Amino acid sequence: MKKYWLPILLLLFSTGLMAQSNGNYVYNFLSLNYSSRIAGLGSNLISVHDEDPSIIMTNPSLIGQRHHTSLMMNFTNYFKGSNYISAMYSHSFEKVGSFAFEMRYVGYGRFTETDITGQEIGSFRAGDLAAIVGWGRELGKGFSIGASLKMIYCGYADYNSFGIAADVAGTYYNEKRRLSVSLLFKNMGSELKPFTPGHFEKLPFDIQLAFSQRFAHIPVRYHISLHSLYKWNMTYTGTDNPLYSRDAITGEVQTPSKAAVFFDNLFRHVVFGIEIIPVKYLSLYFAYNHNIHQEMKIPQKRSFAGFSYGFMINIRSIQFGFSRNHYAVGAVPNNITFSMNIEELSKLNKERKEKKLIRQN
Repeated sequence: MKKYWLPILLLLFSTGLMAQSNGNYVYNFLSLNYSSRIAGLGSNLISVHDEDPSIIMTNPSLIGQRHHTSLMMNFTNYFKGSNYISAMYSHSFEKVGSFAFEMRYVGYGRFTETDITGQEIGSFRAGDLAAIVGWGRELGKGFSIGASLKMIYCGYADYNSFGIAADVAGTYYNEKRRLSVSLLFKNMGSELKPFTPGHFEKLPFDIQLAFSQRFAHIPVRYHISLHSLYKWNMTYTGTDNPLYSRDAITGEVQTPSKAAVFFDNLFRHVVFGIEIIPVKYLSLYFAYNHNIHQEMKIPQKRSFAGFSYGFMINIRSIQFGFSRNHYAVGAVPNNITFSMNIEELSKLNKERKEKKLIRQN
């Protein structure tokens, strides 16, 4: 029991601070993608039991011995004038489990500051910062658990806020079937110092469930991610939805049928992804996020809103990933991830030197 004190304490602590997301919330940057692979596979939880360190802070139950001494860096060229970066290192300890440490920073650029008359009086910057420590441990028989604790700071000109949040996750991996299933409780926490004194805002809490499985005879892995499981209705408009058409004679709004509304809501919770692995050092991935598509589509013009794609190259414990997410016309962020395993690279370098000495002798 003593071995699992950290996730139990985090779960008890964060449950008391849990914020139900039902509208606007603070610390939205916690929901951004800090992995090109996750971004390329639909921007939600994924469950893959492999050596890729870029996904373990999104799913802390994947933190394990196989990520020991892994170093990861991510850069995303977000919307105009804003970018975000992250850096992560993982280390395993024999008795207490595996840990990962990450720093995330989002910069929104420089803004012009004016007075109440519109006169320019200077400029200011805005940004978000999070320091995260994650813990994971394998329990045996394919089960593993993990948790992460996030210390948060946001500063916008003269306004700033401090907060704390936690993620708790569990994963089951069936090696024979190559099937992995993960459940995540995400961003449970609260502001400690709100932007406005006495006015505490909600965090982007979510419950997500993910499945992934690699087929036995073809080099393909599918990913299915379910998000926003704590609520059913994913739309935020009623009959005043500007995308609804109107009767040309009566002017009445032509609302969709109950069946159409049901299936639209159902698929808004689901993200579909496919990963193709033609050779062991290369993977290509594609995904579709129906909720993003519905929120960002323009009826008068077709777009790829909700679609994402990318690739990852893995050569001798060095990984490079790239992906793109389509939100709207002209809004297609690029995600770049670089990672390496320091210990594995040291072993490879040592082996090369030994082989070289043998040849020389």
